[in-house]
Amino acid sequence: MNMRILPLVGLLTFVAVFAAVSLPGAASSAAADAGSITVQGSASVAAVPDRAELSFGVESQGQTAKAALAANAAEMRRVIAAVKAAGGAEVKTQSVSLSPRYGEQNAVQAFVATNSVSATIREIAKAGTLIDAAVNAGANQVYGPSLTRGHQGDLYRDALRASVADARTSAQVLASASDLSLGRITAVVEGGGSAPQPYAAADKAMEAGSTPIEPGPQQVTATVSVTFAVS
Repeated sequence: MNMRILPLVGLLTFVAVFAAVSLPGAASSAAADAGSITVQGSASVAAVPDRAELSFGVESQGQTAKAALAANAAEMRRVIAAVKAAGGAEVKTQSVSLSPRYGEQNAVQAFVATNSVSATIREIAKAGTLIDAAVNAGANQVYGPSLTRGHQGDLYRDALRASVADARTSAQVLASASDLSLGRITAVVEGGGSAPQPYAAADKAMEAGSTPIEPGPQQVTATVSVTFAVS
């Protein structure tokens, strides 16, 4: 019985050795296909705002609702004309309101009418002059400015390109530390961007004597998640 078992054991050993020799690349190929590094990249692009959006309002009071609204309309027409003359563009009404003003014993003392408009100035240096013109014409409410930069899409795309380069730098460090060779990009996921954030620096190029507006540079930020093949 022992003589019959030994040849079978020898045959199984031969088959196992043959299989190991015949398929040397199966495991390493799978490992190479699965080898990757995923890293985060981010970058910011700085730019000085070149436009400002402001809101101007007029609050008027009258003994009757009709009187308050009529007075407000006359004053607001002067404000709108002054805003346009001072370089305000995209002038549009934001809100119109009319309400009673109560005094003691909940009695109506007067009526208050309010009207507000927004306007964009495409020269930051003239933003202060625009504010002064509106106030001189009768505006008694001023809000803003909201400072922005034209061509935000171009700035964001520049930040995206820089964020991919940042991710590649991080991946190269990781690959080198792991004794791996960095390959091509296999996947990229956009992480989104942030709204422009102002720096502390300021642009002093304002018209002399006008209300000071200091925009300062802003930065647009983009982030990405990038996967690289490694071997």
